Amino acid sequence: MTGVPKGTGGPYRAAAGQGSGLPSDTTVRAVLGPTNTGKTHLAIERLLSHGSGIIGFPLRLLARENYDRMVARKGAQAVALITGEEKIVPPNARWFSCTVEAMPLDRRVEFVAVDEIQLCADPDRGHIFTDRLLHARGTAETMFLGADTIRNLIRRLVPGIEIEHRPRLSQLTHAGGCKLTRLPPRSAIVAFSASEVYAIAELLRRRRGGCAIVMGQLSPRTRNAQVALYQEKEVDYLVATDAIGMGLNMDVNHVAFASLSKFDGTRVRPLNAGEIAQVAGRAGRGLRDGTFGTTGTCPPLHEELAEAVEEHRFDPLTRLAWRNSTLDFSSAPALLASLNQASPRPELVAGHEASDVLALSALAASTEIRPLIHSRAATRLLWESCQIPDFRKLGDDSHIRLCGRIFTHLMTDGRIPAAWMENQITHFFQTEGTIDSLMQRLAGIRVCSYVAARTGWITNAAHWQARTREAEDRLSDILHEQLTARFVDRRATTLIRRLDEGGHDSLLSAVTAQGNVVVEGHEVGRIAGLDLIAGDHTDAEDGRLLMRAARRAVRSEIPRRVALLVGDDDRQFAFSADGTHVIWQGMPIARMQPGSTILSPRPQVLDNPLLDNAQRERIRGRLQSWISQVVHEHLAPLFAVQAAVAGTPELRGLVHRLVEGAGIAPLPRGERPRPDMLRRLRQLGIRVGHYSLFMPAILKERPLRLRGWLVAISLNMACPPLPAMSRITLAPDALPAPFLDRMGWLDAGPVRIRLDIAEKFILELARMTRHAPIPLPALLASRLGVRREMLPALMKGLDMRVYHPRPMAADSYGPPAPLMIRFQPRTGENRKDNTTRAPRRKAGRPPPVTSARATRPDSPFAALATLFKRS
Repeated sequence: MTGVPKGTGGPYRAAAGQGSGLPSDTTVRAVLGPTNTGKTHLAIERLLSHGSGIIGFPLRLLARENYDRMVARKGAQAVALITGEEKIVPPNARWFSCTVEAMPLDRRVEFVAVDEIQLCADPDRGHIFTDRLLHARGTAETMFLGADTIRNLIRRLVPGIEIEHRPRLSQLTHAGGCKLTRLPPRSAIVAFSASEVYAIAELLRRRRGGCAIVMGQLSPRTRNAQVALYQEKEVDYLVATDAIGMGLNMDVNHVAFASLSKFDGTRVRPLNAGEIAQVAGRAGRGLRDGTFGTTGTCPPLHEELAEAVEEHRFDPLTRLAWRNSTLDFSSAPALLASLNQASPRPELVAGHEASDVLALSALAASTEIRPLIHSRAATRLLWESCQIPDFRKLGDDSHIRLCGRIFTHLMTDGRIPAAWMENQITHFFQTEGTIDSLMQRLAGIRVCSYVAARTGWITNAAHWQARTREAEDRLSDILHEQLTARFVDRRATTLIRRLDEGGHDSLLSAVTAQGNVVVEGHEVGRIAGLDLIAGDHTDAEDGRLLMRAARRAVRSEIPRRVALLVGDDDRQFAFSADGTHVIWQGMPIARMQPGSTILSPRPQVLDNPLLDNAQRERIRGRLQSWISQVVHEHLAPLFAVQAAVAGTPELRGLVHRLVEGAGIAPLPRGERPRPDMLRRLRQLGIRVGHYSLFMPAILKERPLRLRGWLVAISLNMACPPLPAMSRITLAPDALPAPFLDRMGWLDAGPVRIRLDIAEKFILELARMTRHAPIPLPALLASRLGVRREMLPALMKGLDMRVYHPRPMAADSYGPPAPLMIRFQPRTGENRKDNTTRAPRRKAGRPPPVTSARATRPDSPFAALATLFKRS
């Protein structure tokens, strides 16, 4: 910020009673206390009761606000406004509203006041406030307004000062934490970065209809327009930075902190109790009580801290920021030395190095600027150029270069060229861009406004002041429009306010042709499938009320949608990815349940309060018809075979088992069909292998996907992702074992092999080993996609007999004997999980004769045998 303005001498540079030339009966008072004590109101009344006066505020916004109040009382010709960027000084002005930095200390007035005097402790701007505390005096009365924390230091630094304590007019109570969307109306949410402010504002727009925005970067015009939104109750919430803590008076009932830490220009640090109280004190104005607390992800306040804020008990200040104001302009080095002079008292300490000192140090060392500093006047002019505020805060040396350019123009041309000013200002008339870019341009135009306000720097200053004001007003209006468009939904605000007032029973609701559910013209949800999907404004109690109104409209829509579903094309239905639900219009409408057979699963309509029993039954019947159609379409070869053997009794049993297994059925030992039956089955597309009956047509990708869903439904489980069609083997635990068994992945010991591949290999190996064992084929491992060391166990899993070579004698030479294999036909009882081995018959003995009656008990032939016995 700026340093001490021009005019460092005069009768107001010393404290009363220290050679200031002030009357001995002049009064110096400090009015201290918490927020909402009426301190500022008292100061304005005292100011206007005197014949002349100056009051300094910490913010340009406050100076402008109180200027308007003073004009309403005394008229525009009697009141002046002086800030860094604005100067409205009528010829006969008697009362001045200023920022603290811009107070005209060389003007003799009866009354002087400084607001928020505790900012003397601020490490960035505190030296300005401390200078005013020590030196600014009125001829009749001087008043300092602020917090009680500065009481002890004021008494020490200003001997004889009268200190008055004013209690808060209303009670401030800690309300604890509260969910952001459940904050009561007329709440202010405080964050400490622009990104936090935007995120909170966006959430409030979606959930509560919108909010107003107040940040320090806003121009007075934009800030006033945003505050008007809040004050006129177009929105019920205000999202702000800690800028609201400095005297901005609004109808706020509750202050909620979204964060308890801030970046102070150097580091992120926690807020102290005084800072929390300064902001929390905005809640409850006049005699109306207020509350404060936390919200969002902010941790709750500690009990001791909350109690200190409620009772206004804070640690007193022990140090104030100070910088020497008696400057030596004989040269740039001498000026820097005087600025860096040590404090005369231990209570006064140096603050952060200000931007004006940094600019002065850099320009004094510049080879281009140094030759221009040849007199006291040039040094003073350089210092005034360096005091141009760095509103843009770009974090680079662009501001220092700007100060150097202006100083160069003033020294070489005597004035800042009009062409240069026009070039600077024209850029800021561009109104396109985002909220952040508009605020950055507002910061830039403030620099131009500051330059234009220096009448000695520029020709036709009034013209340039009007130009900068025009650009600022245009940017301010566009920024207000963008903030309102982005963060305010007036229809939603009106709707939610009606809900808060209990008018939800009379809300008008309807469903659009696109399926959007509208309540009082505001979209609160949509119909997807047969469900009402809530929109963004359905949170907690308000959400329940909104949805109650929405359901009234949806109930009249549901019969139409049920009729649409029942008459819809089969292509509009689908299974979910895991086969557990039926999907219609992108939404699940029924859960799949096991049926009497694997091919006839049952749809169970999902619970839906919008449906009655008759509608559920209509939907269930339609879905059952669709499922049957899908099964018959995808597994058509299976049903064709069933129809083809209807007149062939000896094949009906085998095909029935095949249908029961949805295209795959285990083949019991000893039940291999006769050669004529084999030929017939092969003609029908059924393969009879060593392990099972199966239909290759069912193992293709499209029917296999449906078969996976059907198997999973029959097992009452979600269908896992099916292996790729190119996979030949799987790890034994890749998928649940019952699912793999029914899907036709044969358990072969260390791996599972796809059924059709296993049958193909067994057929080849059975032919190759028909007369004698053979060495293990060299390429067998690569063909199966397994490691070679796994082959012996894998061969045993496929009913191959494995002959391990005997160890060679010590006196023998030559290559080792190979591993030998031979297929052993399946005999005896059915093996369980491919691990039980068939009994070995002695060499030369013929295989036992098997009878159809000597079969497993659960086979169709066993049932026939029982019937024969009974007859």
